[in-house]
Amino acid sequence: MKTIMCTLNAKYIHTSLSIRYLKAYAEPEFPVQLAEYTIKDPILNIVSELYSKKPDVIGFSCYIWNIEETIKVIQALKKIQPDLCIILGGPEVTYDVTEWLERIPEVDFIVVGEGEITFKSLLAAIYGDNDFSKIGGIAYRCDGKNVVHPQIGKLDLKSIPSPYRFEEDRAELGKRVTYIETSRGCPFSCQFCLSSIEVGVRYFDREKIKEDIRYLMDNGAKTIKFVDRTFNISRSYAMEMFQFLIDEHRKDVVFQFEITADIMRPEVIQFLNDHAPAGLFRFEIGVQSTNDQTNELVQRRQNFDKLSRTVTMVKEGKKIDQHLDLIAGLPEEDYHSFRKTFNDVFAMRPEELQLGFLKMLRGTGLRIRANDHQYIYSDHAPYEILANNVLSFDDIIRIKQVEDVLEKYWNDHRMNAAVEYLVTKVFSSPFDFFQEFGTYWEERGWSRIGHQLEDLFQRLYQFLEDKEIEDLDVVLGLMKYDYFKTHKYKPRKPWWEQSYNKQERSAVYSSVLEHPNQLGSDFLNLRLTEKEMYKHTMLEEVPFDLSQYLNTGELNRSQCTMLAYFDPSGVGTAVFSINK
Repeated sequence: MKTIMCTLNAKYIHTSLSIRYLKAYAEPEFPVQLAEYTIKDPILNIVSELYSKKPDVIGFSCYIWNIEETIKVIQALKKIQPDLCIILGGPEVTYDVTEWLERIPEVDFIVVGEGEITFKSLLAAIYGDNDFSKIGGIAYRCDGKNVVHPQIGKLDLKSIPSPYRFEEDRAELGKRVTYIETSRGCPFSCQFCLSSIEVGVRYFDREKIKEDIRYLMDNGAKTIKFVDRTFNISRSYAMEMFQFLIDEHRKDVVFQFEITADIMRPEVIQFLNDHAPAGLFRFEIGVQSTNDQTNELVQRRQNFDKLSRTVTMVKEGKKIDQHLDLIAGLPEEDYHSFRKTFNDVFAMRPEELQLGFLKMLRGTGLRIRANDHQYIYSDHAPYEILANNVLSFDDIIRIKQVEDVLEKYWNDHRMNAAVEYLVTKVFSSPFDFFQEFGTYWEERGWSRIGHQLEDLFQRLYQFLEDKEIEDLDVVLGLMKYDYFKTHKYKPRKPWWEQSYNKQERSAVYSSVLEHPNQLGSDFLNLRLTEKEMYKHTMLEEVPFDLSQYLNTGELNRSQCTMLAYFDPSGVGTAVFSINK
């Protein structure tokens, strides 16, 4: 008898922790083979490969991002192998289970909630006496009727075998994200989140987790993401784990955490700023909204002043990148309120600002009370909202335009200097810049085509030129600087018409070679020959003192030559300025 645990991940680099938990708990009594695909894989390819394994039982782990594709796989499998036993589990099918049984007649069982004990008990019954009457946490059909058994208690997390040590995973550890869990549950009650449903927080065995992390690092894992809903809910636990990871870290390994920023003590941040190697940690912080009424309606306790203090302290430490999340469409957050939320959060200049849209997840309080705020949302996963009583579909379309250019022009950090100038000196607010540019972008159909790096620069310049902004020459100078800094190697040809002809470039190079000290000690230390200068540098004119602006933020209009040196080994680009 053969059992397969399968899931469709959103991307190839993702791995499924859930199916590994089930395999670890079921074995050795019931050997389980893992099978992972992505939602982009052709359905027939997935079906063909699963069928070729000749399984008796297949379990599918279901989420909002994969349920529709999973259903197609299930339906095809049942047509070609009617006696195949199919089990579903995961957060997407844990709620409204009778609806799922009716919608997908090909499914034999649904595991409700935490699945380790239930899945193993179910396998014992399937491969044994077929008596399912005493198994808690399952839904199935019996004599034409739907039967749902509630869960019986919670699992002792310290009893779960490690899901991280399967031999077949070792070769892929360096190529994919490894997800690790040190606790389950969340202390908060945010009504848009599934984690609010489980009361309390339970922890795994700390020492076992540490041994698993050592194993993962020793076997090549590079990106390890903690999936705990609030990693720092216990300060002592978080400090212990931070210290362990600092002491044990390996080169090029990154750890990611979901942090509740407003409960993080300053002394914890100071400890990380003092002791954590740069780049070792990455924080994901859910801000969602800065509207107090909205947060109260979704039972979200948040002190934005303390959150801002944490984000600012971490940023000033220059050790940890931060990814901040917003959700458009929360109760009573209209377009203008969301604009304020965006500007409040962007003011902290996070390395990434993720703009998401509310999803009405099954089982959440917000979905149950959707009529209170006249929510209209998609019938199919991911159940994204289309409108509510204060946010029209037109508003949502406009905010989506912001999302598109925000990702390309801020989160990818291709034009930091130019965007910073635009959002502080040219447009009324950061949101207004991204909104106006996003609308312009959409009107020209650019959201439906691909982009090279040069295209992104040219399209921003076209927008600014059409808008006839003041100081366009200054912005162009900053875009040139950003373009040089974006490249590790010398570009063949820039996207603008170059300032100097061949004769003028030669004159500048001659002057630099005669008086190299005018570019400063960092340039002197390069000890460039004339041949290296021509081969590895580029020149461009900007209408302001570049060095002064980068160091102080003060704009002094005067002609300046920018010299960019592209290290031939690809370690990066250094930019120097020569004032005329």
